[in-house]
Amino acid sequence: MEETLLQHLHANNTEALKTYLLTVEELPLLQMFTPLTANEKVIVFRLLPKDKALALFEALQPTAQHHLLRSFTDEGAMEFFNDMAPDVRVRLLDELPASVTKKLLQSLSASERDTTNLLLGYERETAGRLMTPEFITLKKEMTVDQALAKVRLQANEKETIYTLYVTDQTKTLLGVLTLKELLIARGEERIADIMSHEVIYVSTDTDQEEAARLLNEIDVIAMPVVDRESRIVGIMTVDDAIDVLEHETTEDMFNQAGLADVASNEADRSNVLINGTVWQIWKVRLPFLVITLIAGLLAGVVIDEFEQTLESVAAVAIFIPLIMDMGGNVGTQSSTVFVRGMSLGHIELASFTKYFLKEVWIGFSLGLIVGVISGVAAAVWQGIPMLGVAVGISLVFAMTLAAALGFLVPFVLIKLNIDQAAGSAPIITSIKDIAGLFIYFVSVNALLGHLL
Repeated sequence: MEETLLQHLHANNTEALKTYLLTVEELPLLQMFTPLTANEKVIVFRLLPKDKALALFEALQPTAQHHLLRSFTDEGAMEFFNDMAPDVRVRLLDELPASVTKKLLQSLSASERDTTNLLLGYERETAGRLMTPEFITLKKEMTVDQALAKVRLQANEKETIYTLYVTDQTKTLLGVLTLKELLIARGEERIADIMSHEVIYVSTDTDQEEAARLLNEIDVIAMPVVDRESRIVGIMTVDDAIDVLEHETTEDMFNQAGLADVASNEADRSNVLINGTVWQIWKVRLPFLVITLIAGLLAGVVIDEFEQTLESVAAVAIFIPLIMDMGGNVGTQSSTVFVRGMSLGHIELASFTKYFLKEVWIGFSLGLIVGVISGVAAAVWQGIPMLGVAVGISLVFAMTLAAALGFLVPFVLIKLNIDQAAGSAPIITSIKDIAGLFIYFVSVNALLGHLL
């Protein structure tokens, strides 16, 4: 399916793409939409029918929503904003600059603005901020037939109709029943006779993680949220609970690793590197490439200093790429292990020394194995045993150093609040190349001095 979408996109066949998108269900559409480039997302989104576009938009993360919204004209953005569910609207507003938030709020109708402001009035990361005010209430005096008529009348306007809440005239929560229970009841029965009086609920100031875990435990589609007077003001739905639990689990994992701020910074930097302007990307990446350029020139100086060695024993030059490449591979592996382990909570910064020393030992042991194999191969190939020893020693040193740098460099960059994603590889490569070449030529001079 994804191939078909990309084929239409690359062929710039908008009519075929528009027709194709009509046939795609919401979940497959989200899966295909997520990996697209920013420009491709805008094209696909603008070709979707309004209802499908709104459903897709509400399934996206707030950052992705913000980028899409920026592609709209002001009038289009305001119209789309008006059609959003209140809870989705509030989550988006939390990510937008104050000036944009004010402008969008002013575009809402009076009733929608009141609803949105109600949710914005609750503290962040509480059930009140997360809930939706789109639910159906019934009165206990109603008959089943009257209740069904109300459900039919309001169904299209509400987020969920599968759980119904019974209130008195002041909206105080009295009971709950499911749509199934309502459908199988006799038409003349009273709601008071079929509702359950045991209602599990949370208050507007309940922490969102606590509320989400409770909703998950009781295994229902939605759970009521009440104010201090026990009046129902909203419901928390299961999809909101899943989003919260995923977010909180990730956040807890970073906290355990001492990386809460790092996670936030990395997300911001990743956003700049992917969606930023060319100038913003240059500012992050170019300085580290300049470091690599300077290091490359310094490596050239090292080679130039040992020019006589290369002239005397030409075979020495054959193994320069091997020394540099093996060190580079180990450095890349180590930095990847460190960053992934840190992100997954397997590495705690407080115990960095333990992990660092283990990685140095791993680098040394790998270097020893590769060094022995390469040294023997070099000695047999060139017929110069001491050249093989020099190659082996250099590989052990280069790979041990690269493993150490693979952990140390990203750790230091994180501590200095510098983008480790853009900076680690150039710095590791620069130090490792210069040091590896230096030890290689020193070893050759020491072991093959009689040939020079």
